[in-house]
Amino acid sequence: MATDFKRWAKDRQARIETFLESRLPAVDHVPERLHNAMRYSVLGGGKRVRPLLAFAAGELAKADTKRVIVTAASVELIHAYSLVHDDMPCMDDDVLRRGKSTCHIEFDEATALLTGDSLQTLAFELLAEKCLADSPETQLIMIAQLARASGSRGMAGGQAFDLASVGKTLSLPELEFMHIHKTGALIRAAVMLGARCSNHLDEAQLERLDHFAKCVGLAFQVVDDLLDAEATTETLGKTAGKDADNNKPTYVSILGIGQARELAERLQHDADQVLDSFGDSAIRLRQVTDFIVKRKF
Repeated sequence: MATDFKRWAKDRQARIETFLESRLPAVDHVPERLHNAMRYSVLGGGKRVRPLLAFAAGELAKADTKRVIVTAASVELIHAYSLVHDDMPCMDDDVLRRGKSTCHIEFDEATALLTGDSLQTLAFELLAEKCLADSPETQLIMIAQLARASGSRGMAGGQAFDLASVGKTLSLPELEFMHIHKTGALIRAAVMLGARCSNHLDEAQLERLDHFAKCVGLAFQVVDDLLDAEATTETLGKTAGKDADNNKPTYVSILGIGQARELAERLQHDADQVLDSFGDSAIRLRQVTDFIVKRKF
């Protein structure tokens, strides 16, 4: 089963890479420097966890893969834009991402800012230009969901909370609130957009999927905090120990490594329980969740 998942994941990762490569502007199109920076920031790196979740949810919902890959790419473009902006000096001020120089180091700060802006707008261009759902109303819901997950009530709002929390001691509920927005909102969007590419699921089932995705989003962040504390820069592909150096509140700083690991396992258990009602159709979602919680880099 593990081998089967690795083959499935590798296939989907290759598909999303090919799709993104085809939809990102070519480097010889004006403005060349900006387009080069966009491709530099998106292609050839990352585990593509959010696209994998979109593909897995799409399979559960019996959705057309040609629709799902567009939503998967849209979410990945939003994620890539957020990394470009997060790494800038005005945010986390980092120099390494996915094993190579961050965008503002490789190019310059102004280009990095415009790269993030351009990746964000390309995400919504993709979501709007093709028929991705069985009704226009559903597709509008999908566009609105990604916008909400990306903005002040989602990822950007979570990042603002994160910046305001540096040097402070947060309670566990406060930390959870921050990461439901900063990390979890986009993961939830990936699952829900993949599922909404068909009308196979009713609203109650979609609500259960959203709860599953909420658990997975929190588990993802707990594991990220553990890796930041335990892994090396070489294995992470980004600067290790950055959270502790910047005095940021994390699951590790609040709970310690042992309890943080137990929390990740508990969240995975809760996510798996939500999927019980979907039977065998949820196998890929279970496998992606397992990959998220047990990943080493």
